[in-house]
Amino acid sequence: MRSLQRFGPRLAVSAMTIVLSTPGLATADEAAGGKDATYYISLGDSLTTGYQPDVDKDTDVAYTDQLYAQLKQRTPGLEHIRLGCTAETTDSLINGGKCDYPNAKSQLDAALKAMAQHQGKVAYVTLSVGANDILLNCVSPAGTLDGACLNGRSQTMAKNLAQIAGALRKAGAKGTQFVGSTYYNPFLGAWLQGAAGQQAAKESAPLVKATNTGITQVYKSTGFKVADVAAAFSSDDFTTQVNVPGAGEVPANVAKICQLTWACTKKDPHPNVDGHKVIAGAFAAVLADSAAPGDGEPPAPSESATPEAGESPAPSGSATSAPGTGTGPNDPATNGDLAETGASSSTPVLAGAGLAVVAAGTAAIYFARRRRTGEES
Repeated sequence: MRSLQRFGPRLAVSAMTIVLSTPGLATADEAAGGKDATYYISLGDSLTTGYQPDVDKDTDVAYTDQLYAQLKQRTPGLEHIRLGCTAETTDSLINGGKCDYPNAKSQLDAALKAMAQHQGKVAYVTLSVGANDILLNCVSPAGTLDGACLNGRSQTMAKNLAQIAGALRKAGAKGTQFVGSTYYNPFLGAWLQGAAGQQAAKESAPLVKATNTGITQVYKSTGFKVADVAAAFSSDDFTTQVNVPGAGEVPANVAKICQLTWACTKKDPHPNVDGHKVIAGAFAAVLADSAAPGDGEPPAPSESATPEAGESPAPSGSATSAPGTGTGPNDPATNGDLAETGASSSTPVLAGAGLAVVAAGTAAIYFARRRRTGEES
């Protein structure tokens, strides 16, 4: 996320576990005779890079790294292509601009090229992106919110997320498992700031829930499964009371935010090591219910992913696109020029959430005040 990113620009150029080789050349594993190698590709924002504010850098405690360790136990020979980029938005994931990728213009472009290069050997694809679309663009340095921006960004986020998920899904092979995530509610940390903070925390809950509903609909419409990170963090549980040292009795969702993120200590919304472990568990739970790689077809898109009259067709950036046309995964022109998926039915859900976010201004300002003028979150 990275605001959900910490407020300050970072380029996670070193985030890749495997450097993409030139298409057609074998990786070191394959060159050594590892013909049975399979791959896990992780995409997204600072959740996927393991950014930690106490050291102010990306780390190897990310949920993607922890999930990879678990997946490798059930899939011997699995390799991790770690593409996540701190500060990434849905727009930059498509068009680039935040991180650099060898021979690719964006994170999505790099993923599609990797899927084409290792066609039939990509077992898992995970994605966590979208939080920065609203927080990065619609909160001013002074902490004020732009309502029109919020509404527009929520609509753009839904469109972009559908494009990203649709392109990845179409580029997948038989048995590739796709999982996207919802987001926990970092604004719950405002609870500890007194009556005003508690009101802001309460107001934020239905708004984050509405946004997660929209995210879930987009993922399901494009054939992704969903890791319910919000549920893993008990984001909606204001009823159960938990004792938090130094804070006393607080709702369970507030306690989880304090225990699993830096929101209550450094006023930074990133998950800590324990938080990443919980997120990894949410993904692992979904994948545990899935067939082993190669045992079956990936989940089919729901009916809402079928383009209606007047809608754009599914993304052209797939592994089956014709080479040299600017639409194939190995063609640089793929970046930023993917057609929309037909998942536009999800857009109004996020648009409504965007409008409602204006009511949670005090919650957003809680984190925005941590941002230094002129810096990205």
